[in-house]
Amino acid sequence: MSILISGSMAFDNILVFNGRFADHILPQQIARLNVSFLTPQMRSDYGGCAGNIAYAVKQLGAHPLPLATLGKDGAHYLQRLQQLQIDTRYIALREDCYTGQCTIVTDEHHNQITAFHPGAMGVAHEHDVPQDPSITVAIVSPNAKEAMQLHAQQLHAAGIAFVFDPGQQLPQFTADELEVLIAQAGWITVNDYEAFLLCEKLQTDRATLSQRVRGLIVTLGENGCEVWQNGQRHAIDAVPPQDVVDPTGCGDAWRAALLYGLEKGWDLLRCARLGNYMGSVKVAHRGPQNYQINIADIQAY
Repeated sequence: MSILISGSMAFDNILVFNGRFADHILPQQIARLNVSFLTPQMRSDYGGCAGNIAYAVKQLGAHPLPLATLGKDGAHYLQRLQQLQIDTRYIALREDCYTGQCTIVTDEHHNQITAFHPGAMGVAHEHDVPQDPSITVAIVSPNAKEAMQLHAQQLHAAGIAFVFDPGQQLPQFTADELEVLIAQAGWITVNDYEAFLLCEKLQTDRATLSQRVRGLIVTLGENGCEVWQNGQRHAIDAVPPQDVVDPTGCGDAWRAALLYGLEKGWDLLRCARLGNYMGSVKVAHRGPQNYQINIADIQAY
């Protein structure tokens, strides 16, 4: 059985600011913002939602199938995934553009400012959802808007239940476009801010929205998560991490656990507990794809 992961693939350039953004951004001057942050620490990581989720799904022992696009500079990313024994047959390597580039500045309180060049994401809609009978569940995670809409439509038409994860692309969709995507989706997963924005756009609330899908999951960072089903809220406590090093990719690790559990037929509360565990493991390591999962620890948990 396979888990299809539609989403972005990118190179993450992480810069660390040894201070607080809030101390340097004047609210009364936000309309003419012009600030500079000295970032003495920098690194480059493999990233993108599809790559990060696929990495975590593989760590859990399942079979991820990323559906994504890389650019002419992406051959070494493809080779790395293959070395990890991740099936790359549905990753397109394009020679007419660069791989997506994500530049993230993180402050000492783990707030983030992100700039993203889409690169090969811009042609992700030219690559369809495969007709692969091994696929049992899927996710439509942040990607180019047109690709997200097309892949959701194709998954729905194929009868494949999928998680809708709008993420940072949420502002790109109109309320009507979101209505269509939600009608096609099996589950919705967002963080707390995205939940507020989604409900504001749709002029609804979390309880009502949860009645339109099999479940609405809202991740809350260090506060765990909410699982909404049929209008009822269930709070799942966070798992305290060994250390707090880097939040980049925590949401993707969480979503991998959700997909893993759904593929196994678990209920959403069990999926969420594993998601919180995965997030706690990820946050203790730098980079979105540099941590290792101990299956024995997961089973004990």
